[in-house]
Amino acid sequence: MKIDNLDSMIRGWFVGDFEPNVLKSDQVEVGVKSYKKGDYEERHYHKIATEITVITKGKVKMNGVIYSEGDIITIAPFEDTDFEALEDSQNVVVKIPAAKNDKYLGKYGENNE
Repeated sequence: MKIDNLDSMIRGWFVGDFEPNVLKSDQVEVGVKSYKKGDYEERHYHKIATEITVITKGKVKMNGVIYSEGDIITIAPFEDTDFEALEDSQNVVVKIPAAKNDKYLGKYGENNE
């Protein structure tokens, strides 16, 4: 049995095609992401990966919609979103497939395509 700790991972990502990891995979990425109230991520999209976000604690706002514990949000390729933690929050994020350099800032089609 091998034991790792989430604190030794980078920004909560622990499965994927990056280091460190607990499972190397070019098929999927999984992370447990923790946010403090007020944390914000800029609007972005992926061209390849579908991103599934499970809110496990707290309240967040994505695209102007408030989500809370238990909500599962699936974002398809080319759908854009921003993210704001309305409370201290924790999410589990799955990106499939794992795709390096697949995060693009802004809204798809605006000044970038």
